[in-house]
Amino acid sequence: MNEITAFNATGAQIQNADTMPHSIEAEQQLLGALLTNNDVYDRVAAIIGAQHFYDPVHARIFETAAARIAKNNLASPVTLKAFLEDDEGLKELGGPAYLVNLAGAAISSFAVRDYAQMIYDLAIRRELIALGHDIAGKAARMEVDSEPKDQIVEAEQQLYKLSEQGQTQTGFQSFLKAVTDAVNVANAAYQRDGGLSGISAGLTDMDKMLGGLHKSDLLILAGRPSMGKTSLATNIAFNVAKAYRRGTKPDGTQGAVEGGVVGFYSLEMSAEQLAARILSEASEIPSQQIRSGDMTEAEFRKFVDAAKQLESCPLFIDDTPALPISQLAARARRLKRTQGLDLLIIDYLQLVRGTGKSDNRVNEISEITMGLKAIAKELDIPVIALSQLSRQVESREDKRPQLSDLRESGSIEQDADVVMFVFREEYYAEREQPSEDRLEEMAAWQERMERLHGMAEVIIGKQRHGPIGTIKLSFEGKFTRFGNLVQPWQQSDDQEF
Repeated sequence: MNEITAFNATGAQIQNADTMPHSIEAEQQLLGALLTNNDVYDRVAAIIGAQHFYDPVHARIFETAAARIAKNNLASPVTLKAFLEDDEGLKELGGPAYLVNLAGAAISSFAVRDYAQMIYDLAIRRELIALGHDIAGKAARMEVDSEPKDQIVEAEQQLYKLSEQGQTQTGFQSFLKAVTDAVNVANAAYQRDGGLSGISAGLTDMDKMLGGLHKSDLLILAGRPSMGKTSLATNIAFNVAKAYRRGTKPDGTQGAVEGGVVGFYSLEMSAEQLAARILSEASEIPSQQIRSGDMTEAEFRKFVDAAKQLESCPLFIDDTPALPISQLAARARRLKRTQGLDLLIIDYLQLVRGTGKSDNRVNEISEITMGLKAIAKELDIPVIALSQLSRQVESREDKRPQLSDLRESGSIEQDADVVMFVFREEYYAEREQPSEDRLEEMAAWQERMERLHGMAEVIIGKQRHGPIGTIKLSFEGKFTRFGNLVQPWQQSDDQEF
């Protein structure tokens, strides 16, 4: 066997053939089974490619055989001989006779998938070794334009790409399995007295309209500045984390049976500012008083008690600014692995960075929304991403937002399962106050302000699995809190805000 030497990106030798992880025997068994029975290819193609073979001659044999099979042609020692008889590496191994020996030595094709997985795992180990040496080599070189923090980001991106390779395709599944999954989802809703199949957002009318926050869904929550989109996202995060209860799920696994573990990427506000908002809601002390420290002793005691009650809430905040989508995904995976993860919130979408390969902002946003949808599907959780709206809303008579107001709207609208807009008419009405000498206009304005006070709307502009429409909520600005709005016919009920 010819000796193979591995090199890293800097050209330095890493290890020789004796120490790099590999199994020549597994490669020989897989190739032998493939050349004996071409049907084997369909069972291994989703796991490995030519690049995963350690011996370059084996890689070329697999590549040639795969190309023949893809065209519905026979790949056997006889047919491959014509393509590989001039291959110098194959000549060192005995020429075309080596192909015959491979086919003759194949014991059985039943274990071929195990061989493929073994070859793949060993290839990943070699790539990890090469990446480790590459990182060490770059860190050792003192270069002005190569900052350590940039090297960390680059290393994380390379590891992310490597982890992405490990996702084998699930391929087609039977309709029976799909139907069973659908019945399980419906059963979950039925067990909750016909309520929700997803996680409750803690807001009754929103839950009714959405059916809860569904796994693998990407929900976009958009609004103009000061509409309260961060407040609504914070309220939902708090409601889900507060309701968290762990137990045995219908499928027999352990996890959240109520509420859930929440991951919150706060790219605009610091973790401390976000926590202050949540504490304001929980303690019912205005956030302005918390910021200024203008509290009585009783209020401060109430504030501290609320903080103690929230200590056990499974709400995790990451306030790293300008996170690349690759790091965002990697950190979400890590949180799911270490603490569990049932809901992910990103505040906000336009502050996430792409991979930096595109100079076009629309293409970058498209890459980010596709990445967020991929996270939702891969981790099997709902992902809520906040988004800005364009200024064209302000120039219209009716300020209610619509889908075309989304900034870089094409990809956001396309990838999202649900698009929601937060709208508070009170905000705009406040800025239309007439002068005090115009008595009739002032009286009409005051009547309008009384009607709109403490009211907010969440407009469902798109919902892939349900109706669109408007949800009316209450809004308490001093606590930055959204709540269930008591309708006129519910006034006699003891409904909790």
